[in-house]
Amino acid sequence: MATMTVAPRNTPAERAEDRIEVEVDEYMTVLAATIEDWAAHRTDWEFSLREGHEFGRGNNVEARLLYVDGTQTSSLLFRLDQLDRATDTGQELVLELEEQDGISKLARLTANGIDVELHHILTYT
Repeated sequence: MATMTVAPRNTPAERAEDRIEVEVDEYMTVLAATIEDWAAHRTDWEFSLREGHEFGRGNNVEARLLYVDGTQTSSLLFRLDQLDRATDTGQELVLELEEQDGISKLARLTANGIDVELHHILTYT
């Protein structure tokens, strides 16, 4: 298993400044790197990882994407193990979550914000 260094949960306060090492499956490091690379080039977007609520368990990482532009703020929070695919198309980042039988949840992040589909039918060609 690979490891990720993430921020601790907001509680307990005595760990607020510590970084946490969490064991994760290798594919999760690739997904996180794809998201981080995409967000790093866009000043309105911020990406962060923190420890999930199940302390001491492997793959216990939550991802947060925050978009801020003037008075408009949007965020997307999910467990990294919910993410099946992260695709950087150059113009947008497409996050596919919880695919089952060709149906998934989809989030499209662009320079102008985020679009979420809670029932996206995948097409395979």
